[in-house]
Amino acid sequence: MFTGIVSEQGSVVSLDVTPDGESALLVFEAPETGRDLAPGASIAVNGVCLTAVTLDGGRVGVDVMGETLRRTTTGALQAGAPVNLERCVPAGGRLDGHVVQGHVDGLGVLLEREDLGAWHRLRFGLPAKLGRYAAEKGSVAIDGVSLTVTAVSAPEEKDQWFEVGLIPTTLKETGLGAKALGDPVNLEMDVLAKYAERLLGFAAADARRQDATGDTGVTGATTGGAQ
Repeated sequence: MFTGIVSEQGSVVSLDVTPDGESALLVFEAPETGRDLAPGASIAVNGVCLTAVTLDGGRVGVDVMGETLRRTTTGALQAGAPVNLERCVPAGGRLDGHVVQGHVDGLGVLLEREDLGAWHRLRFGLPAKLGRYAAEKGSVAIDGVSLTVTAVSAPEEKDQWFEVGLIPTTLKETGLGAKALGDPVNLEMDVLAKYAERLLGFAAADARRQDATGDTGVTGATTGGAQ
């Protein structure tokens, strides 16, 4: 598990994709984050949870499967590109951001950015299916950065969007400060909202099944009494 608090910005060394496009080896510089990393350890790269397989000082190599290459921005990384890095949070560690799994739900795109002096307002478009998980004052991870949602589109809007505010520290110490209009980003919506929706969906399905069959779902009932 991660918290969305970026420890440093690394730099891509190489991305070697196999001819069939189903796997790749991503190598990046991580002078601080990779210093005491062990083989098999998890590290979030732009919000994507990956496993360290090669270590050479502060240089880290991770395996990337085709699913990740296709569904995140990882497949488009080029040598020299900056990447947001975070080690997994230890048990008992501070949860300074929010619960982040490193499981990207989809890609967003930067639609607007406004310099308001002390902070910047950024608006991101997101897939329609993810709009329901964006809630004002809720949490979202953008390229692995934990942020608070400041505004959202109405449910009936065709093109869903949300906004966040970035303070100077976030603009300087993460890759979000350099994002240009139209740039894609990895989005991970609040996992608690996704589980709540899933549980409610099953509860509704159980209720419909019970109405249709009269089945209460209770089996193996016995009655007590002396024999």
